[in-house]
Amino acid sequence: MAYLQVAIENFQNIKKQAETAMSQLNREQLHYSPNEESNSIAIIAKHMSGNLKSRFRDFLTSDGEKPDRDRDGEFEGSFQTIQELMDFWNEGWSVLFDTLTKLTEQDLNKTVYIRSEPHNVLEAIQRQIAHQSSHSGQIVYLAKMIKNQEWKSLSIPRGLSRQYNETMNKQSK
Repeated sequence: MAYLQVAIENFQNIKKQAETAMSQLNREQLHYSPNEESNSIAIIAKHMSGNLKSRFRDFLTSDGEKPDRDRDGEFEGSFQTIQELMDFWNEGWSVLFDTLTKLTEQDLNKTVYIRSEPHNVLEAIQRQIAHQSSHSGQIVYLAKMIKNQEWKSLSIPRGLSRQYNETMNKQSK
């Protein structure tokens, strides 16, 4: 059960990091794409949510690639408002967290399928942590690129590492 708690905390941090980056942007910036082969933050968020809904709905009893999922459609279109984007975003995360909080220790050794490929539950969760983390990093990178000088750092601002470490060392003593 300790693993599940750590996994949930990882997912919460990934979600928070992406949301904090997205909160710095307006609707047009959320839909900005640097080129035709790149996705906007809104599209990345749409894909992340769609992936979560597919993978974690009926997690233990059906393949993680649901027949009603339109993966290609996740990379098309836009949202009319930021609220519409965030509502869609939160739908996927709700499915994930609802599922993870209901898992038992015995469930961790069960086999689940993703695109007909078997995974034990731990592997499936780790796969999703990696997937969500990589896309969250894309969101942060794009947001930072868009905001440039107006970017509000999500961690230790550039040039302040030494000061941060000194503060942390003083607090731990």
